Formats: sequence, structure tokens, C-alpha cells
Amino acid sequence: MADSASTVSQIYAQTLGVIESVEPRIAGAIRSELSDQRGSLKLIASENYASLPVLLTMGNWLSDKYAEGTVGHRFYAGCQNVDTVEAVAAEHARELFGAEYAYVQPHSGIDANLVAYWAILAHRIESPTLERLGAKTVNDLSEDDWEALRATFNAQRVMGMSLDAGGHLTHGFRHNISGKMFRQHSYGTNPETGLIDYDKLLADAREFKPLILVAGYSAYPRRVNFAKMREIADEVGATLFVDMAHFAGLVAGKVFTGEENPVPYAHVVASTTHKSLRGPRGGFVLATSEYAPSVDRGCPMVLGGPLSHVMAAKAVAFAEARQASFQDYAQAVADNAQALAEGLLSRGVKLVTGGTDNHLVLLDVSSFGLTGRQAESALLDSGVVTNRNSVPNDPNGAWYTSGVRIGTPALTSRGFGPAEFDRVADLITTVLRSTSPVTASTGAPGKAKYTIADGVADRTHAAAAELLAGNPLYPGLEL
Repeated sequence: MADSASTVSQIYAQTLGVIESVEPRIAGAIRSELSDQRGSLKLIASENYASLPVLLTMGNWLSDKYAEGTVGHRFYAGCQNVDTVEAVAAEHARELFGAEYAYVQPHSGIDANLVAYWAILAHRIESPTLERLGAKTVNDLSEDDWEALRATFNAQRVMGMSLDAGGHLTHGFRHNISGKMFRQHSYGTNPETGLIDYDKLLADAREFKPLILVAGYSAYPRRVNFAKMREIADEVGATLFVDMAHFAGLVAGKVFTGEENPVPYAHVVASTTHKSLRGPRGGFVLATSEYAPSVDRGCPMVLGGPLSHVMAAKAVAFAEARQASFQDYAQAVADNAQALAEGLLSRGVKLVTGGTDNHLVLLDVSSFGLTGRQAESALLDSGVVTNRNSVPNDPNGAWYTSGVRIGTPALTSRGFGPAEFDRVADLITTVLRSTSPVTASTGAPGKAKYTIADGVADRTHAAAAELLAGNPLYPGLEL
């Protein structure tokens, strides 16, 4: 980042000047966002810092193109350059992850998951139905046959990790479209260890018989054995779909290998390109050659026209992740998470599963007498950016929560090492110990309002600023 920053400083300054001449509030918000990110301890596991080459790639004329379809098969003329961009991005993704097929059009992780679901439905339900009825496409079906197929789509089952155990809304939960598409059953974790119980998962899968078994997580601080997940899927006749949005960088960086790498075991893998992968906000899908034709129908099946400028940035990010230095970064993410967890544990903080072996740590803040919402807000007041998250069997529900999720990718990108993360653990602990809930009108401790002991937030801000000054964001970039 340092080498590029000084080169592009003038470019960014001039660009913002042009924006300012049209709408100064937007230019101001962009400048403020950089200042805010530079000045806070960013511990949100879903966020990172994209490189300057990635950021620069998104501001160009590719954004002006409509390009529905796929490489060489567009619904618009004049897409030859988009074809190049998409082909290069897909090539890098295949090589980076060792996948048979890559689809780089999804606009986000949720879009990638939707493409995966509908591709599986197309492969498992639609195609066999068309073959049985002697139809080439769904347009060839009679009204009765089409309605019967629609009913069959809606009768399918999906099984994924429960929200409080670390799963994601897109894994079949009612507030998300996936929960309206499928009948869903959750698998949880062992109540004593907090770890996935593969024997219990298998027993549940045998009884539920899902069409799709979802593996992956957004707040599970451990690794998953994808070989076991594939064995379970095969035994019950399910398609194994892995959502690796959170840990894609650890797969790309060769931290997760063997049975911890989902790509050799899953039929379909979906992911974001940011988070631990450190690319632009966007999504992608990997698949076996068997599922590739169905995934390739993502647009117009689920997606609108691809964002060509973002696909270009994905190509740059994938290319960066294929460099040897990315493996060093990925290993540092995991090592720093261990240091952060150990620092918190040594100071008496309760962690879900008792630690971590990936990029994130989940704190149970109930021992401080706080809800996750109170802890998140108090930390933000102190310059530490986190997000509240449920813990297994959370008594406070998904809004107030009893947990706080923190991750190491962003600060690792800034150069933080184990010593800095131990200091971060100390700052977090100090803030939580100094925060108290405000008594509600019922006389019980409230779930939202809180107070911080005098001077703690200011002292934490100062300590955070000192840590951040030693690890500047985009050094040399001045606006």
C-alpha cells in the first residue's frame, strides 16, 4: 500500500475536487470516511481495507456498460471489453481457489448465495423435470406443468447452522428470502463445547432429508471439517453448498487446507470478495463442472446486469491474492486472532468456544452485566469499532444480543501484530469493565442505555490513536 499511496495522492485530490464542484457533501463524506477509518480500531470481522489498485479500478468507464449474459453471449452489443474483464476475473478466481468453474458476476454475498440456491434448484429439480416432460425450456411447459414445477421448487428443504450458533440469515431464515424459498432446519453446536457436533448433525440430516446442506458461518470462531460435511451430504442425498464469505481469505492464503478447504468437497461455494479476501464489495460463486451450466444462468435468473467496474476490481484483488505476500497476510490474520483471544482470556473475558482458530472472536459480554448492544456502543464511544452478535441460546435475542463479534483482518492489513492485538484486548476489557447498564423504568438493568466511567473513553481513544499512528492506513496518501 505504501508504494502506491504517494503516487495516487494527487489523483485522489484532483478527483475529489471534481466531485466537490458538483456535490460538495459527497466529497466531504468521502474525505470523512477515510479520516474515520484511519482514526478507529476497526475490528468488524466483515470489513477490511482494499488496496489502492483495487479502489482505483472501480472508478472508470466500465461502469457505463450493460452486459447481461456471459462471456461471448451478451444481450447487448459492444461488450468485448467486459468479456475480457469477466474472463480475467474468473481465470484468477479458478486458479486462486483451485476450482473447476468460477462465476464473478454477483453484486454481493447475498446475491452469490441466491445464485447458488437457484442454480442447485435448476440442476436438481428443474432440469430433471424438463427432461422427464420432454421440454427444452420452462417456456415449453404447459400451465399445469409449470405450476407443478413451481410447487416442487417451494417444497424443497435446506439445512444450515442456526443463527445463534454462528450461521447467517441467508442460510434459510425467515427474515431472508432463503427462508421463504425453503423449509429450513437448523443445526446447532454442542452446548458444552460450542463446537459443531457432526454426529448430531448427521442424525438430524437423516431425519430432515434436506436437498441442500449449507456449511459456513458468519460468527463461528472455529474451522469446519468439510470432508465430514460432504460425507453427511452424500449420505442423505443433499447438495453441499458452502458459504465461505468470511474465511475466503484464509482459503486463498493457504491457511485453511486439506479438509478445512471447502472447494474440493463442496458442489457449490459462494463468497464475498471483501472481508478476509481484502477485495472490493462484491460476490462470486465457485462450482464443480456439473453445476457450472446452472450457475452460469445467474443473470437473468437472479441478477441484473453485472457491475463491470467491480468485476475489474475483483480481477485485481484475485491477482493480488495469488501473490506470495497474501499468504503471509492470511497467516498473520489467524495468528493475530489467536493473540487477541489469548489476550482477552487472560483478562477474564468469556469467549464462545473458549477461543478461535480462524479470523474472528466472539465475546460473551453477559459477565460484565451488559448486552451486546451496550458493549458495542460503549466501545464505539471509545474508538473501537465492533458489532454486536448473538451467542448460542442467547437470552437477549438477535437485536440486543449477549455477544460482540470482533475480527482481525482489517487491522492485520494495517500491520498490527500479536503485541498490538494484546494491547487491543486490554483496551476492550478496560472499556467493558468500566461500562454499566442504566436502570430501566421497571427497575431492572436496561438493555440499551449505559454509562462509561469518567475518562475511560478519552483514555482509550488516546491509546488507540497511538496504536494506529504506528500502523498508518495508506501511508503517503494525503488529501
